[in-house]
Amino acid sequence: MLKENLTEVEANVQTACEKSNRDRKDVTLIAVSKTKPAAMLQEIYDAGVRDFGENKVQEICEKYDQLPHDIRWHMIGHLQRNKVRQIIDKVCMIHSVDTYRLAEEINIQAKKHNLVMPVLIEVNIAQEDTKFGVRKEDAILLAEEISHLTNVQVQGLMAVAPYVDNPEDNRKYFQEIKQLAVDIKNKNLDNVLMCKLSMGMTGDYAVAIEEGASMVRVGTAIFGARDYGKNK
Repeated sequence: MLKENLTEVEANVQTACEKSNRDRKDVTLIAVSKTKPAAMLQEIYDAGVRDFGENKVQEICEKYDQLPHDIRWHMIGHLQRNKVRQIIDKVCMIHSVDTYRLAEEINIQAKKHNLVMPVLIEVNIAQEDTKFGVRKEDAILLAEEISHLTNVQVQGLMAVAPYVDNPEDNRKYFQEIKQLAVDIKNKNLDNVLMCKLSMGMTGDYAVAIEEGASMVRVGTAIFGARDYGKNK
């Protein structure tokens, strides 16, 4: 069943790429595996997926030891500063940087491991009270502040669009994120690339791809509904 789900998602990604004249290789499908057991992740891994996204530090740490080490783990959930050290050597990217203090702590821990951590600035594009992320108008300033950190590299932006019944309703937000990335890139900040846009989830990833997403975070469409009873 999982492989059939993955096949369908892959087909939708391919269609969205073709519709927007984009190369499929330019879009990374991140399988969002929060609350799912390692056995389910292994099945998707065996089907060829290497990028997995988790919301919680504890789940990354537990699954990291249970699954193949060529998996590229993405931290996509809200990250507390005191937990950065637990995942700094396990993840390939942190999508959810929304304060300078968090970036500063990532920089400190990355230095200890002699690595440069790719990060995305999380933008609360619809200014929803229930979501993390900086306001659109504050994103450029945060990028400027982070650009001075030696062991953190801002590679782009991440956004969680509102939950909507019609994915077309989020197109405007994806367009805004894309334009914001262009505006920041035009600042020519050192150490700020703006080459990645992490946006689009199960309900709207096709529209996100059409509007320039380079990473889509898909969970339910691959793994089924989340089991919050197991969420720690």
